[in-house]
Amino acid sequence: MLKYLNDLLLPFRSCFSRQATFEWFVVIIIGFMLCSDHLGVTSIIRDLSLNRRCYETLIHFFRSSAWSPQLLRQTWLQIVRRSAPLLVVQGRVVLVGDGMKQAKEGRRMPGVKKLHQESENVSKGDYIFGHLFGAIGILVGDSRKWFCLPLFINLQDGVKTILSWKKSRGEEETPSHVVQIIEQGFEAAKEFGQALLLLDRYFLSVPALERLNACHQAFETRMHLVTKAKSNVVAYERPPAKKPGRGRPPKKGPAVKLKELFAARAADFQTATVRLYDQEETIQFLCLDLLWGQGLYQELRFVLVIHKGRHSILVSTDLTLPATDIIQLYGYRFKIESMFREMKQVTHAFGYRFWSKSMPKLNRFLKKEEDHPLEAVTNDQDRQRIQKTIQAIEGFVMCQCIAMGLLQLVSLRFSDRTPKHLFRYQRTPSHAAQSEATVAVYLRKSIFRMFAQNPHLSITQIIKSKQD
Repeated sequence: MLKYLNDLLLPFRSCFSRQATFEWFVVIIIGFMLCSDHLGVTSIIRDLSLNRRCYETLIHFFRSSAWSPQLLRQTWLQIVRRSAPLLVVQGRVVLVGDGMKQAKEGRRMPGVKKLHQESENVSKGDYIFGHLFGAIGILVGDSRKWFCLPLFINLQDGVKTILSWKKSRGEEETPSHVVQIIEQGFEAAKEFGQALLLLDRYFLSVPALERLNACHQAFETRMHLVTKAKSNVVAYERPPAKKPGRGRPPKKGPAVKLKELFAARAADFQTATVRLYDQEETIQFLCLDLLWGQGLYQELRFVLVIHKGRHSILVSTDLTLPATDIIQLYGYRFKIESMFREMKQVTHAFGYRFWSKSMPKLNRFLKKEEDHPLEAVTNDQDRQRIQKTIQAIEGFVMCQCIAMGLLQLVSLRFSDRTPKHLFRYQRTPSHAAQSEATVAVYLRKSIFRMFAQNPHLSITQIIKSKQD
């Protein structure tokens, strides 16, 4: 197992201009995989028994100029493409995208802003102050279990002013969160080839489809969306081939309220058995190709689904994708929610505390029409410090993505060889691949034995050099 991790981590050496920086990267990744508490970088020192003088260097690593999160991300995509067992549907890999809000109370932490939370859980506030992240993952695994492996996560709101400092005049402004998810998914698709991107219903919008069409015109790679529509969605039939009379030909035909079709066309629904949430389920569906989008009128494939008395309307931009595949694919979208949960609870991926004295204090009562305090920052040195803080936050989360992905790859490869009942009690043991939490517990209890058994590996030599 340690040799497998060693082989996956060595290709990252090209991302760092210095050998010492790469060694600290290895220490941080292994430390994140063993993380036993929510106390940030200090947990790495405790779990790996490092010299206490390593703390300052570990903190400095995330602001170092010897590496960049973008290059790290590109290398990670290449490693996943070579090493991970990818889910392939109709010759295309399956990507999953979503946004995630993390509460942060730092008064001098860049990117913190007031965010609205839509949740049925009464324990969550309607509004929080925190960071909005956009995440792209890819489905990996086998018949036993499917994971959403995190490819990258980055800040997508609250940093518009900071990003504008790097842009020259005439460049486009930072796009919205929805459009950024499309762009990030397309960047991943260019590395993996043809792809399908699973999204929540929030992302079905005209700007998202326009950005996707623009990407298709600029590159040869093709990426199609599979998402969900709101219950009150209205689509349009195709316009007649010949328009009677004078005037411009119509762009759309009669409007269709899809919600009403569940009753109006109940006799046209077909019955099929598909695998949803790891179980065989019987569903009824009706597949229609209609135009959608005010002013855009792009033809989309709508699938009306009845499952256990519940009505859903699924959408795909690929008009050749079978309806049963669309239904089964959307069932995998929830895997990214499981990924967020594991990253929060197992590796504590969002436990960073990076801030800067150059950052103006957070104004909790700032009005929309008022200028943001960041616009008053004109000193180049202060701007660089704030940008370094943003790099530290995104670099921290990117390293956590790699750590979580390695835990998932270890689970898929070594679950059958690990006697789980000997090191972790489980009331209902799983017969599938083990969870990320189980792999983390096993590594935490076995890592020093592995170091003793494999003294020649680069990982062992790097970590032992940092210990007392």
